[in-house]
Amino acid sequence: MSAIAQRYAVALADVAFERKDAGKIRQDLADLAGVFAASADLRNLLANPSVSAESKKSVAAEISKRMGMHTEVRNLMFLLIDHGRTGIVDEIQDAFEAEMNRCAGIVDAIITSAHDLSSPEKLQLAQALEKVTGKKVQAQYKLDPRLIGGATVRIGSTIYDSSVRERLNRLRDEMESQ
Repeated sequence: MSAIAQRYAVALADVAFERKDAGKIRQDLADLAGVFAASADLRNLLANPSVSAESKKSVAAEISKRMGMHTEVRNLMFLLIDHGRTGIVDEIQDAFEAEMNRCAGIVDAIITSAHDLSSPEKLQLAQALEKVTGKKVQAQYKLDPRLIGGATVRIGSTIYDSSVRERLNRLRDEMESQ
């Protein structure tokens, strides 16, 4: 994610908290990113330098009106049009989600296991991660049979690897070094 997208996202998050309307802004920004992703015509129109900023803003205003979009999200669209940055809406949306979670004390964890985890296992793992991080954990679960057993957890740039594959790799390295 780019530093520019991060700056827009942080500014929008600040406004969302200040206005106490974070839920509506979060949803509208996600909807806007969805519209951009779904419509190549819209992306092309807004990226076309031969179309005036006023024409682009007119289209954006109409989209905003039809979607019942929060004023702050509409204003973000206008700002992106003015600076020729409509192509980073999806990055801004991702950065905004991350910023909102950071402010709320939530961390995203990607948990990869060799087999499907049961509900009690997921709960136990989430509680252990919350204890380690001191934050609420929002987990995504993936499967990777190559792990053989155990799991890996990625929280930000930190990886916790308790997979059987990693243990075997460490054992092999230990044996080779002797």
